[in-house]
Amino acid sequence: MKRILILFSLLIFLFVVGSSTGNLKLDFGNLKKYFPQPSSTTNTARENVKVISEESVITDAVDKVSTSVVTVSIVKTRSLSRIFEIDPFDPFNVFRQRPGQQQKIEQDIGSGFVVSTEGLIVTNKHVVADTEAKYKVITKDDKTHEAQKIYRDPANDLAIIKINASGLTPVELGDSSKLKVGQMAIAIGTALGEFRNTVTVGVISGLGRGITAGSPFEGYVERLDNVIQTDAAINPGNSGGPLLNSGGQVIGVNTAVSSEGQNIGFALPINIVKDALTQFNKSGGKFSRPFLGVRYKMITRDLALLNEVPEGAYVQEVVSDSPAEKAGIKSEDIITKFDGKKVTDKDGGLAQIIAGKKVGDKV
Repeated sequence: MKRILILFSLLIFLFVVGSSTGNLKLDFGNLKKYFPQPSSTTNTARENVKVISEESVITDAVDKVSTSVVTVSIVKTRSLSRIFEIDPFDPFNVFRQRPGQQQKIEQDIGSGFVVSTEGLIVTNKHVVADTEAKYKVITKDDKTHEAQKIYRDPANDLAIIKINASGLTPVELGDSSKLKVGQMAIAIGTALGEFRNTVTVGVISGLGRGITAGSPFEGYVERLDNVIQTDAAINPGNSGGPLLNSGGQVIGVNTAVSSEGQNIGFALPINIVKDALTQFNKSGGKFSRPFLGVRYKMITRDLALLNEVPEGAYVQEVVSDSPAEKAGIKSEDIITKFDGKKVTDKDGGLAQIIAGKKVGDKV
């Protein structure tokens, strides 16, 4: 009852005020100025907005780079073993030998990517390790090009193949120093030496790893430091192919896969490739790398404590007439410092320090 009286009083008040002023109008249309309606321009802008999903990021990156990814094939001849035959009609030569035959092998063994319109292809050195064999490059449009020249980097698992081709589309090189663990990674290559332009997706799982890499096709093994770890599937045959970020920039060169675990692959940082290409172009088509001349094995901190020896690079062999030999370094020496810097496995080892020097530097 009280609530009804209050409402009745309010209506009388409005009526009185309205009668005294004579201009009370409840125009609900004016409320629109307090609540602006979406304009046609706003609607048009909304229609032009592109919804970016993870799927479109991947497909855009692949479309951008796939035409620049190539397959590397090896062509060589091998001798088959002698064959023993049994001839029951020849009592004096029941077991006779038939000489082995020559067999021509042509097999897709790796991947690569275009870095110049003049036909320069980057791949892994272990992909083209056989200096007696011939190599071919197959582009995405299935055109085959003979490898005219192959330049192998003595310090890194890198090689540059020169082919006679024009109108090629080079990839865009990124900056591997800005990589972060957890960001997207896309790998493209000829998986298992059979499935060309295979795309796999994952993330950057780790940075600054040290591994021993090689090719199951060539039996080539090399120690690599400061590589990128990814869970994007990398299989034999992917070696030499590009590892991309979400923007379609090449951030690494797919190099190796762990044989002891699943979804663990490794790639060389693209900044190493950029430095190698700069030196390659400056030297007129040659790799010029700082060279010490030792074969060594890193002694980690744990090994050093266990064996009561200093942490550093244990010299296993000294190359004849090398800078190391001239400096008096001998086998079984342990290099603990290099130009004032401690040689530790966690910082990339001896190779990382040497890579920061120039040919002719004295240390």
